[in-house]
Amino acid sequence: MKKIIFTVTNDLNYDQRMQRICNSLQNHEFEVLLVGVKRKSSTQLSTQNFQQKRISIYFEKTFLFYAEYNIKLFFYLLFKKSDAYCAIDLDTILPCYLVSFIKRKKRVYDAHEIFTEMKEVITNKKVKWIWDKIEQYCVPKFEYGYTVNVFIKEEFMRRYMVNYAVIRNLPHLNQSTNQPINPSTHQPINPSTHQPIIYQGAVNHGRGFEQLIPAMKNVNAELHIYGIGNFYEETKALILKHQLENKVKLFGAVLPNKLKTITPTAKFGITIFERDGMNQYYSLANRFFDYIMAGIPQICVAYPEYKNINHEFEVALLVENIEVKTLSDAINRLLADEVLYERLQQNALRARESLNWQTEEKKLILFWKNIFI
Repeated sequence: MKKIIFTVTNDLNYDQRMQRICNSLQNHEFEVLLVGVKRKSSTQLSTQNFQQKRISIYFEKTFLFYAEYNIKLFFYLLFKKSDAYCAIDLDTILPCYLVSFIKRKKRVYDAHEIFTEMKEVITNKKVKWIWDKIEQYCVPKFEYGYTVNVFIKEEFMRRYMVNYAVIRNLPHLNQSTNQPINPSTHQPINPSTHQPIIYQGAVNHGRGFEQLIPAMKNVNAELHIYGIGNFYEETKALILKHQLENKVKLFGAVLPNKLKTITPTAKFGITIFERDGMNQYYSLANRFFDYIMAGIPQICVAYPEYKNINHEFEVALLVENIEVKTLSDAINRLLADEVLYERLQQNALRARESLNWQTEEKKLILFWKNIFI
């Protein structure tokens, strides 16, 4: 069995994407180790069928976090045998490159996003300069790689002449029921029962919370937010500022298996990003597909990747911008228009028959098998 080490800066318990990838490879005759971060707030590591390692850190923010973790990760990888090292995004690419070079092993870049174009990067010139230099130095040295959509693939080809594969982050198809189940009572939800709107995923800069929170003032429904991130405290402050404590509720980080039971109970989901930065405009968020798999409609920004998929499946009500009035009007329309809601919901149930991990993982397995030919 060929051994692959994947490296992330996340807490492994909440990384659904890497859990999917690692499980698939472990189930197809690869030996997999996933390495991530252990923070002071980290809970007990969930059991998986692949190996896991969390590296303890002292610094949890800013440049010191990346410096400490990358140094510790380098020495950990240096003394760990593997046939290939796979960096997940730019923030772990240096240790993977250096160790693979020293040991003369395969290296792969998993470019889940254009890291140098994230809002928190492009708004700080010094930070962007550093990450640009790391990308320019490392990415051309990674012959093998994959990303989540065609635009990012073409952008890396334009920048560095690397021809990466496209492997989308699609959820597992679960056909156990087409009717949402209440996670508390385990009973089917009555359509007339009050259902909240849901946002799931990272609560980060650039995700539109400055507009979404005040938009809820003019909406007769609750918004439930599942996730944490670098904009979490600011989101709390926005809720208090607009006196929406009884309407917008934060639930923090939720384990993937529990979240899968919660999402289908929502009325519909929210997938929005600011236009600032190439990474936001050409994104293809995990939650977009998670809502489809849950069989619920969503309100989504009309950016290129989402527009292309919605043109084929029509699973979302698209908005051209994320201004406060635009969002409140769209939310109220989807709450009131039963014909539109039913059409989007039924389309989501049909779309998940093809937009699922069972079909996408075949590309992943073939990619890795070809690496070792």
